Amino acid sequence: MTAAVFPDTTAGGEQAPDARAPRRPSLSPSRAADFKTCPLLYRFRTIDRLPEKRSPAAVRGTLVHAVLERLYDLPQAERTVEAARGLVGPAWEELQADPEVAALFAPGEDGAEPPSLESWLASAGTLVETYFRLEDPTRIQPEGREQLVEVTLPDGLLLRGYVDRLDVARNGALRVVDYKTGSMPREAFESKALFQMKFYALVLWRTRGVVASQLKLIYLGDGEALTYAPEEGELLRFERTLLAIWAAIERAVATGDFRPNRTRLCDWCDHQALCPSFGGTPPPFPAEAAAAAGWATLPVVERD
Repeated sequence: MTAAVFPDTTAGGEQAPDARAPRRPSLSPSRAADFKTCPLLYRFRTIDRLPEKRSPAAVRGTLVHAVLERLYDLPQAERTVEAARGLVGPAWEELQADPEVAALFAPGEDGAEPPSLESWLASAGTLVETYFRLEDPTRIQPEGREQLVEVTLPDGLLLRGYVDRLDVARNGALRVVDYKTGSMPREAFESKALFQMKFYALVLWRTRGVVASQLKLIYLGDGEALTYAPEEGELLRFERTLLAIWAAIERAVATGDFRPNRTRLCDWCDHQALCPSFGGTPPPFPAEAAAAAGWATLPVVERD
């Protein structure tokens, strides 16, 4: 078998969405993970679309992703640490156009001191600099960045997501890369971390007929990387897992029955006030809005 040599990749364009894809709800890695974690959280985010607070950590992740995406707009020889750090300021200026983002660093109504913008930006710069210890961007020419990948499975399920970076070697081998601003998880949690990457690998396999040679998670928080080589049989089993998750989601939508699942992750949930696990009451299930969005819901029974 010919080895995959990714540094010598050739640039290419993003794939256009399939015009034949049905206009119906789709499944993404994050929403599938939401349902596995807590069906009620899935409902609040996907059906009710309840607002959630932006956090400095989440916005920093958005900022770092934007910098690493734009880094590859530069000529290969100019992709230096200094150039990357120089991209932090302009990317931050654009993010501030969102009033909710700008408000993160404004004094609170109660007079509370906001986080230090200077130290926050410095921490983002540190994460960007850490990237250069893990890869040499002057030797990489991605095919895609923040690239939409999607496929409709034979049963009609539409899978879609955005890949941080897609590399294609001269021999056609694929490498899927995802940037994380946290630290690499312990071995016991690796399978959860790889769920998203297997999702992308499945979509690419179904659309290109090629099983990715490498899935690579880059953890900028501690300068570590997790790599994995999936196999075709494994992707088939993963596809069945996604179909089972989707069937459970469809049953929940049809009945409006989304059960909460209390875990340690609840400590970071914005919806505790509406969650029965914390004494709250969810709003009535928006069946009409769900049906209008393409979901199959139980018909309303008219009473005499």
